[in-house]
Amino acid sequence: MTGELVIPLDDARARRANSRNGRPARLAAGIFGVGAALPENTVTNADLQERLDTSDEWIVKRTGIRERRKLADQGSLTGLAADACRAALADAGRRPEDVDRLIAATITPDRLTPGLAPEVAAEIGMRGAAYDVNAACAGFLYALDEAAAAVETGRARTVLVVGAEALSRITDHEDRSTAVLLADGAGAVVVGGGELDLGCPPFVLGCDPGRGALLGSDERGLIRMQGREVYRHAVDRMTEATAAALAQAGLTTHDVDLLVAHQANARIVEATAAALGLPAERVALNVDRVANTSAASIPLALEQAERDGLLRPGATVVLAAFGAGFVWAAGVVSWKERRLVCA
Repeated sequence: MTGELVIPLDDARARRANSRNGRPARLAAGIFGVGAALPENTVTNADLQERLDTSDEWIVKRTGIRERRKLADQGSLTGLAADACRAALADAGRRPEDVDRLIAATITPDRLTPGLAPEVAAEIGMRGAAYDVNAACAGFLYALDEAAAAVETGRARTVLVVGAEALSRITDHEDRSTAVLLADGAGAVVVGGGELDLGCPPFVLGCDPGRGALLGSDERGLIRMQGREVYRHAVDRMTEATAAALAQAGLTTHDVDLLVAHQANARIVEATAAALGLPAERVALNVDRVANTSAASIPLALEQAERDGLLRPGATVVLAAFGAGFVWAAGVVSWKERRLVCA
Protein backbone atom coordinates (compact mmCIF):
# COMPACT_ATOMS: atom_id res chain seq x y z
CA MET A 1 0.00 0.00 0.00
CA THR A 2 1.38 3.41 -0.95
CA GLY A 3 0.71 6.94 0.24
CA GLU A 4 -0.95 7.65 3.54
CA LEU A 5 -4.44 7.69 4.91
CA VAL A 6 -4.99 9.90 7.95
CA ILE A 7 -8.23 9.85 9.88
CA PRO A 8 -7.89 12.61 12.49
CA LEU A 9 -9.80 13.34 15.64
CA ASP A 10 -12.56 15.90 15.28
CA ASP A 11 -11.28 19.41 15.98
CA ALA A 12 -12.70 19.73 19.48
CA ARG A 13 -11.38 16.34 20.53
CA ALA A 14 -7.94 17.11 19.09
CA ARG A 15 -7.74 20.39 20.97
CA ARG A 16 -8.72 18.64 24.19
CA ALA A 17 -6.07 15.97 23.70
CA ASN A 18 -3.33 18.52 22.97
CA SER A 19 -4.36 20.75 25.87
CA ARG A 20 -4.58 17.81 28.25
CA ASN A 21 -1.16 16.51 27.40
CA GLY A 22 0.53 19.90 26.99
CA ARG A 23 2.54 18.62 24.04
CA PRO A 24 2.16 18.27 20.26
CA ALA A 25 1.35 15.02 18.53
CA ARG A 26 4.23 12.53 18.59
CA LEU A 27 5.19 9.24 17.05
CA ALA A 28 3.68 6.61 19.32
CA ALA A 29 2.14 3.16 19.24
CA GLY A 30 -1.61 2.92 18.87
CA ILE A 31 -4.44 0.51 18.12
CA PHE A 32 -5.58 0.78 14.50
CA GLY A 33 -7.83 -2.26 14.05
CA VAL A 34 -9.85 -4.82 15.99
CA GLY A 35 -11.43 -8.18 15.16
CA ALA A 36 -13.25 -10.98 16.95
CA ALA A 37 -14.33 -14.57 16.40
CA LEU A 38 -16.60 -16.84 18.43
CA PRO A 39 -17.48 -20.53 18.09
CA GLU A 40 -20.88 -21.27 16.60
CA ASN A 41 -21.98 -23.48 19.53
CA THR A 42 -23.90 -21.50 22.19
CA VAL A 43 -24.38 -22.92 25.69
CA THR A 44 -27.18 -21.22 27.62
CA ASN A 45 -27.87 -21.21 31.33
CA ALA A 46 -30.85 -23.45 30.60
CA ASP A 47 -28.48 -25.99 29.05
CA LEU A 48 -26.36 -26.01 32.20
CA GLN A 49 -29.24 -26.36 34.64
CA GLU A 50 -30.17 -29.62 32.96
CA ARG A 51 -27.02 -31.27 34.38
CA LEU A 52 -25.86 -29.03 37.24
CA ASP A 53 -27.40 -28.00 40.55
CA THR A 54 -28.03 -24.47 39.31
CA SER A 55 -30.56 -22.21 37.61
CA ASP A 56 -30.62 -19.28 35.24
CA GLU A 57 -31.57 -16.99 38.15
CA TRP A 58 -28.64 -18.21 40.29
CA ILE A 59 -26.09 -17.78 37.48
CA VAL A 60 -27.31 -14.34 36.39
CA LYS A 61 -27.49 -13.01 39.95
CA ARG A 62 -23.91 -14.06 40.80
CA THR A 63 -22.16 -13.60 37.47
CA GLY A 64 -24.33 -11.69 35.01
CA ILE A 65 -23.75 -14.47 32.45
CA ARG A 66 -26.65 -15.69 30.32
CA GLU A 67 -24.81 -17.69 27.66
CA ARG A 68 -21.33 -18.66 26.53
CA ARG A 69 -19.65 -20.11 23.41
CA LYS A 70 -17.90 -23.47 23.15
CA LEU A 71 -15.61 -24.91 20.48
CA ALA A 72 -16.65 -28.22 19.02
CA ASP A 73 -14.88 -31.20 20.58
CA GLN A 74 -12.43 -31.37 17.67
CA GLY A 75 -12.51 -27.64 17.03
CA SER A 76 -9.37 -25.64 16.31
CA LEU A 77 -8.42 -22.65 18.44
CA THR A 78 -5.89 -21.79 15.73
CA GLY A 79 -8.69 -21.36 13.20
CA LEU A 80 -10.70 -19.19 15.57
CA ALA A 81 -7.69 -16.98 16.37
CA ALA A 82 -6.84 -16.70 12.68
CA ASP A 83 -10.37 -15.48 11.94
CA ALA A 84 -10.02 -12.77 14.59
CA CYS A 85 -6.64 -11.75 13.17
CA ARG A 86 -7.98 -11.50 9.62
CA ALA A 87 -10.84 -9.31 10.83
CA ALA A 88 -8.46 -7.02 12.73
CA LEU A 89 -6.14 -6.68 9.73
CA ALA A 90 -9.06 -5.85 7.45
CA ASP A 91 -10.29 -3.24 9.94
CA ALA A 92 -6.83 -1.64 10.02
CA GLY A 93 -6.36 -1.76 6.27
CA ARG A 94 -3.33 -4.05 6.64
CA ARG A 95 -2.24 -7.32 5.07
CA PRO A 96 -0.54 -10.31 6.71
CA GLU A 97 2.71 -9.44 4.94
CA ASP A 98 2.68 -6.03 6.69
CA VAL A 99 2.97 -7.70 10.12
CA ASP A 100 6.42 -7.89 11.74
CA ARG A 101 5.31 -9.75 14.89
CA LEU A 102 2.36 -11.81 16.01
CA ILE A 103 1.92 -12.22 19.78
CA ALA A 104 -0.70 -14.68 20.98
CA ALA A 105 -1.95 -14.51 24.57
CA THR A 106 -3.34 -17.90 25.61
CA ILE A 107 -3.23 -20.67 28.19
CA THR A 108 -5.01 -23.19 25.96
CA PRO A 109 -3.11 -23.60 22.65
CA ASP A 110 -4.10 -26.47 20.40
CA ARG A 111 -0.87 -28.24 21.35
CA LEU A 112 2.07 -27.66 23.66
CA THR A 113 4.43 -26.89 20.80
CA PRO A 114 4.48 -25.28 18.32
CA GLY A 115 2.65 -22.53 20.16
CA LEU A 116 -0.55 -20.90 19.02
CA ALA A 117 1.13 -17.87 17.39
CA PRO A 118 3.23 -19.79 14.84
CA GLU A 119 0.18 -21.87 13.92
CA VAL A 120 -1.90 -18.73 13.41
CA ALA A 121 0.90 -17.13 11.39
CA ALA A 122 0.89 -20.12 9.04
CA GLU A 123 -2.90 -19.97 8.79
CA ILE A 124 -3.02 -16.30 7.76
CA GLY A 125 0.12 -16.32 5.62
CA MET A 126 2.36 -14.17 7.81
CA ARG A 127 6.11 -14.76 7.98
CA GLY A 128 7.37 -12.44 10.73
CA ALA A 129 8.14 -13.37 14.34
CA ALA A 130 5.41 -15.29 16.17
CA TYR A 131 5.29 -16.36 19.82
CA ASP A 132 2.95 -16.96 22.77
CA VAL A 133 2.50 -15.15 26.09
CA ASN A 134 1.01 -16.94 29.12
CA ALA A 135 -0.27 -14.52 31.74
CA ALA A 136 -3.75 -16.01 32.16
CA CYS A 137 -6.57 -13.44 32.05
CA ALA A 138 -4.08 -10.56 31.97
CA GLY A 139 -2.21 -12.08 29.02
CA PHE A 140 -3.70 -9.82 26.37
CA LEU A 141 -2.60 -6.67 28.21
CA TYR A 142 0.90 -8.04 28.78
CA ALA A 143 1.12 -8.78 25.05
CA LEU A 144 -0.32 -5.38 24.10
CA ASP A 145 2.21 -3.56 26.30
CA GLU A 146 5.03 -5.54 24.68
CA ALA A 147 3.67 -4.82 21.19
CA ALA A 148 3.54 -1.07 21.87
CA ALA A 149 7.09 -1.12 23.21
CA ALA A 150 8.34 -2.92 20.09
CA VAL A 151 6.71 -0.33 17.82
CA GLU A 152 7.95 2.67 19.80
CA THR A 153 11.54 1.40 19.96
CA GLY A 154 11.55 0.76 16.22
CA ARG A 155 11.93 -3.00 16.57
CA ALA A 156 8.66 -3.54 14.73
CA ARG A 157 6.36 -1.44 12.57
CA THR A 158 3.17 -3.47 12.81
CA VAL A 159 2.31 -6.01 15.51
CA LEU A 160 -0.74 -8.26 15.61
CA VAL A 161 -1.89 -9.14 19.15
CA VAL A 162 -4.45 -11.90 19.58
CA GLY A 163 -6.04 -13.22 22.76
CA ALA A 164 -7.56 -16.66 22.21
CA GLU A 165 -8.84 -19.33 24.57
CA ALA A 166 -10.56 -22.68 24.56
CA LEU A 167 -11.26 -22.73 28.30
CA SER A 168 -13.84 -25.47 27.82
CA ARG A 169 -10.83 -27.81 27.46
CA ILE A 170 -9.64 -27.09 31.02
CA THR A 171 -13.03 -26.75 32.72
CA ASP A 172 -14.43 -29.31 35.14
CA HIS A 173 -17.91 -29.43 33.66
CA GLU A 174 -19.29 -30.97 36.85
CA ASP A 175 -18.00 -28.08 39.01
CA ARG A 176 -20.74 -25.45 39.23
CA SER A 177 -18.40 -22.72 40.47
CA THR A 178 -16.33 -22.74 37.27
CA ALA A 179 -18.50 -24.48 34.65
CA VAL A 180 -20.93 -21.55 34.52
CA LEU A 181 -18.11 -19.01 34.09
CA LEU A 182 -15.62 -20.25 31.50
CA ALA A 183 -15.93 -20.13 27.73
CA ASP A 184 -14.13 -19.97 24.37
CA GLY A 185 -13.38 -17.12 21.95
CA ALA A 186 -10.74 -14.99 20.24
CA GLY A 187 -10.12 -11.29 19.72
CA ALA A 188 -7.27 -9.39 18.07
CA VAL A 189 -5.92 -5.88 17.56
CA VAL A 190 -3.41 -4.33 15.16
CA VAL A 191 -0.77 -2.13 16.78
CA GLY A 192 1.24 0.32 14.70
CA GLY A 193 2.93 3.70 14.88
CA GLY A 194 1.43 7.13 14.25
CA GLU A 195 1.71 10.78 15.23
CA LEU A 196 -0.54 10.41 18.26
CA ASP A 197 -1.41 12.63 21.19
CA LEU A 198 -1.89 9.73 23.60
CA GLY A 199 -1.44 6.41 21.82
CA CYS A 200 -0.62 3.53 24.16
CA PRO A 201 1.55 4.70 27.11
CA PRO A 202 3.36 2.07 29.25
CA PHE A 203 1.05 -0.18 31.22
CA VAL A 204 1.11 -0.92 34.95
CA LEU A 205 1.86 -4.63 35.50
CA GLY A 206 1.92 -6.59 38.75
CA CYS A 207 2.24 -10.02 40.31
CA ASP A 208 1.55 -11.61 43.71
CA PRO A 209 2.80 -15.22 43.35
CA GLY A 210 2.16 -16.02 47.00
CA ARG A 211 -1.58 -16.19 46.31
CA GLY A 212 -1.41 -18.30 43.16
CA ALA A 213 -3.09 -21.26 44.84
CA LEU A 214 -6.36 -19.31 45.05
CA LEU A 215 -6.78 -19.47 41.28
CA GLY A 216 -5.02 -21.98 39.07
CA SER A 217 -5.05 -25.49 37.68
CA ASP A 218 -5.15 -28.74 39.63
CA GLU A 219 -3.18 -31.93 39.01
CA ARG A 220 -5.48 -32.76 36.11
CA GLY A 221 -4.98 -29.37 34.52
CA LEU A 222 -8.51 -28.21 35.35
CA ILE A 223 -9.24 -24.71 36.66
CA ARG A 224 -9.93 -24.34 40.39
CA MET A 225 -10.88 -21.11 42.10
CA GLN A 226 -11.66 -19.78 45.58
CA GLY A 227 -14.27 -17.33 44.40
CA ARG A 228 -14.64 -14.93 47.31
CA GLU A 229 -10.92 -14.33 47.72
CA VAL A 230 -10.40 -13.97 43.98
CA TYR A 231 -13.25 -11.46 43.78
CA ARG A 232 -11.75 -9.25 46.49
CA HIS A 233 -8.22 -9.30 45.10
CA ALA A 234 -9.41 -8.80 41.51
CA VAL A 235 -11.34 -5.64 42.36
CA ASP A 236 -8.59 -4.20 44.55
CA ARG A 237 -5.73 -4.89 42.15
CA MET A 238 -7.54 -3.71 39.01
CA THR A 239 -8.68 -0.54 40.79
CA GLU A 240 -5.19 0.25 42.08
CA ALA A 241 -3.49 -0.52 38.77
CA THR A 242 -5.99 1.53 36.78
CA ALA A 243 -5.57 4.54 39.06
CA ALA A 244 -1.79 4.21 38.74
CA ALA A 245 -1.98 3.94 34.93
CA LEU A 246 -4.15 7.06 34.72
CA ALA A 247 -1.78 9.01 36.97
CA GLN A 248 1.21 7.81 34.95
CA ALA A 249 -0.45 9.12 31.77
CA GLY A 250 -1.34 12.45 33.41
CA LEU A 251 -5.07 11.71 33.30
CA THR A 252 -7.96 11.31 35.74
CA THR A 253 -11.19 9.34 35.59
CA HIS A 254 -12.87 12.47 34.17
CA ASP A 255 -10.83 11.90 30.99
CA VAL A 256 -12.03 8.31 30.61
CA ASP A 257 -14.62 7.60 27.93
CA LEU A 258 -14.81 3.86 28.53
CA LEU A 259 -13.54 1.24 30.97
CA VAL A 260 -12.92 -2.14 29.36
CA ALA A 261 -12.04 -4.58 32.13
CA HIS A 262 -11.51 -8.33 31.93
CA GLN A 263 -14.99 -9.82 31.78
CA ALA A 264 -14.53 -12.26 34.65
CA ASN A 265 -18.07 -11.69 35.80
CA ALA A 266 -20.38 -8.68 35.87
CA ARG A 267 -20.05 -8.13 39.62
CA ILE A 268 -16.26 -7.76 39.45
CA VAL A 269 -16.45 -5.32 36.53
CA GLU A 270 -19.18 -3.27 38.19
CA ALA A 271 -17.37 -3.19 41.55
CA THR A 272 -14.15 -2.03 39.87
CA ALA A 273 -16.01 0.73 38.01
CA ALA A 274 -17.71 1.85 41.22
CA ALA A 275 -14.38 1.97 43.08
CA LEU A 276 -12.99 4.18 40.30
CA GLY A 277 -16.08 6.40 40.31
CA LEU A 278 -17.10 5.53 36.73
CA PRO A 279 -20.84 5.42 35.88
CA ALA A 280 -22.38 2.41 34.14
CA GLU A 281 -22.68 4.21 30.80
CA ARG A 282 -18.87 4.43 30.64
CA VAL A 283 -18.29 0.72 31.28
CA ALA A 284 -18.14 -2.01 28.63
CA LEU A 285 -19.96 -5.18 29.62
CA ASN A 286 -20.46 -8.18 27.34
CA VAL A 287 -19.91 -11.00 29.84
CA ASP A 288 -23.63 -11.77 29.61
CA ARG A 289 -23.10 -12.94 26.01
CA VAL A 290 -19.63 -14.50 26.02
CA ALA A 291 -18.81 -15.29 29.69
CA ASN A 292 -15.19 -15.40 30.92
CA THR A 293 -12.84 -16.00 28.00
CA SER A 294 -9.59 -15.22 29.85
CA ALA A 295 -7.01 -13.66 27.47
CA ALA A 296 -9.68 -13.20 24.76
CA SER A 297 -11.93 -11.21 27.08
CA ILE A 298 -10.69 -7.64 26.54
CA PRO A 299 -10.34 -7.69 22.73
CA LEU A 300 -13.79 -9.31 22.47
CA ALA A 301 -15.20 -6.55 24.68
CA LEU A 302 -13.46 -3.85 22.62
CA GLU A 303 -14.88 -5.22 19.36
CA GLN A 304 -18.37 -5.46 20.88
CA ALA A 305 -18.15 -1.95 22.35
CA GLU A 306 -17.27 -0.49 18.96
CA ARG A 307 -20.16 -2.33 17.30
CA ASP A 308 -22.50 -1.08 20.02
CA GLY A 309 -21.43 2.53 19.40
CA LEU A 310 -19.57 2.94 22.70
CA LEU A 311 -16.21 3.57 20.99
CA ARG A 312 -15.33 6.16 18.38
CA PRO A 313 -11.97 7.38 17.07
CA GLY A 314 -10.15 9.38 19.73
CA ALA A 315 -11.92 7.85 22.73
CA THR A 316 -9.78 7.49 25.85
CA VAL A 317 -10.08 3.90 27.04
CA VAL A 318 -8.75 2.30 30.22
CA LEU A 319 -8.04 -1.42 30.14
CA ALA A 320 -7.68 -3.60 33.24
CA ALA A 321 -7.29 -7.32 33.87
CA PHE A 322 -6.60 -9.75 36.71
CA GLY A 323 -5.81 -13.44 36.51
CA ALA A 324 -4.19 -16.57 37.87
CA GLY A 325 -0.73 -16.14 39.25
CA PHE A 326 -1.92 -13.70 40.67
CA VAL A 327 -1.05 -11.33 37.84
CA TRP A 328 -2.71 -8.09 36.83
CA ALA A 329 -2.36 -5.20 34.39
CA ALA A 330 -3.91 -1.86 33.49
CA GLY A 331 -3.27 0.78 30.88
CA VAL A 332 -4.69 3.70 28.94
CA VAL A 333 -5.08 3.81 25.15
CA SER A 334 -6.60 6.20 22.64
CA TRP A 335 -8.97 4.30 20.38
CA LYS A 336 -7.99 4.54 16.71
CA GLU A 337 -6.91 8.09 17.47
CA ARG A 338 -5.42 8.60 14.04
CA ARG A 339 -4.78 6.12 11.30
CA LEU A 340 -1.49 6.39 9.44
CA VAL A 341 -0.76 3.88 6.70
CA CYS A 342 2.54 4.32 4.86
CA ALA A 343 4.34 2.50 2.07
